[in-house]
Amino acid sequence: MKRILITAKNSYIGHAFVEWTSDRYIIEKISCRTDAWKKLDFAAYDVIFHVAGIAHVSTDPNMEAEYYKVNRDLTIDLATKAKADGVKQFIFTSSIIVYGDSSSDKRVIDLDTIPTPSNFYGDSKLKAEEGIRPLESENFKVVILRPPMIYGKGSKGNYPKLAKAARKLPLFPNIENQRSMLHIDNLCEFIRLMIENEESGLFFPQNREYVKTSEMVTLIAELYGKRVRLTRIFNPIISSIGLKVGIVNKVFGNLVYDQNISEYKENYRVRDLKESIRLTEKSEEWVKG
Repeated sequence: MKRILITAKNSYIGHAFVEWTSDRYIIEKISCRTDAWKKLDFAAYDVIFHVAGIAHVSTDPNMEAEYYKVNRDLTIDLATKAKADGVKQFIFTSSIIVYGDSSSDKRVIDLDTIPTPSNFYGDSKLKAEEGIRPLESENFKVVILRPPMIYGKGSKGNYPKLAKAARKLPLFPNIENQRSMLHIDNLCEFIRLMIENEESGLFFPQNREYVKTSEMVTLIAELYGKRVRLTRIFNPIISSIGLKVGIVNKVFGNLVYDQNISEYKENYRVRDLKESIRLTEKSEEWVKG
């Protein structure tokens, strides 16, 4: 049975992965908030799953150095130690944010799309990728994941804000947009396959379906027995301010991966959109009932 070390004790992704695979692997977690991890012997582990990092986007220039220290430097230091200690595989969770912000126009990312980070969060992730790639060898596999927005029960970020809106608002803007998203179960299954198949390389996991924000809000509302009326009355205002107001662009902007680059030789999309939202919104008792 493989031994996995997760580099964060309170990570949402790390916790979900433990629940998803606890019967398959021996999994331990460590905190990287101090330098205590440097004294550990990584030789006991087959895989380092690196999820520690600053996950939110900040525009505070005083935070820039901290982003590079945590997202870039820590990643490179961990991977370097992992290789020196004889670990076989290092898995790093980067982000679609390395390609910059979403846009008001349709935007499809493919293998030829050049990363253009628009903030130091995205740039720190990209610099981390660039720092660990040269470490890869026949005996040290490096997996870099660039997932889109991750959601699931207990997730943070924009999804719970949209879910709250779906439960309370009688009207919601009907904007034609497309977003790539990734349910936490689909991500965990993808990571499991990376480990089982001892993969290396750059990967772009996403749900099988693109998401239109208004349709997702409608699906969430229906689970609560509510009806949200979609309207285009706000569309001219949203279109004019979209690129100027960050939250508006995040909610109604366009940012998708070409589905071809997200295909894998085994199926990891164990949840479709409708089921994933149902599992995200309802309690375990409700789901089973």
